[in-house]
Amino acid sequence: MKASVFIVDDHYMVIEGIRSLLKNEKDIEWIGHATNAASCLSFLKQQQPDVILMDVSLPDKSGIDLCKEVKQKYPSVFVLGLSTFNQQAIIRNMTENGASGYILKNATKEELLKAITIVMSGKNYLSAEAALSLKEQDDKIPLITRREKEVLQLIAEGLTNTEIAEKLFISVATVNTHRKSLLEKFDAKNTAILISKATKQGLI
Repeated sequence: MKASVFIVDDHYMVIEGIRSLLKNEKDIEWIGHATNAASCLSFLKQQQPDVILMDVSLPDKSGIDLCKEVKQKYPSVFVLGLSTFNQQAIIRNMTENGASGYILKNATKEELLKAITIVMSGKNYLSAEAALSLKEQDDKIPLITRREKEVLQLIAEGLTNTEIAEKLFISVATVNTHRKSLLEKFDAKNTAILISKATKQGLI
């Protein structure tokens, strides 16, 4: 059975490059491309491919948000994140929003075909670099409790200890304890470093 493939990318050379890689493959049917999120959504109203190769940075909307929207409206469509970026937070956000895989634009034809085949079978595919990036992140991510994550989020929003205490119905002393614990776990000297580290690791 042929896999119908659609690509969303705002670089024509990338579209043409991938199309030329796939056009003679007997198991692949190329059904078109879009250069932004709006034209992708417009296309999907008429026809749904088996797999969308989706760039993570589009001119009108992030691929992360587009992936979420596509999966909500068309849950049977598989999305493969496509990017030059190997950042942990982007990979994690794409997969959390429903992408079945993540592949870098420097991938070989063989890897691209392998990724399409694997996601079509209902499994997830991460390129070697993406998998390594996530592993490195997992090695470094401190384990925090659900309550600590709530406190972290509110610290990032700029709330004071008193405001956090009121919002979470806990005492200011408890908020202080959580804040100290977070600073220790992230090995951060102050709140600014704490927020920066947590953001890089995709926790905020």
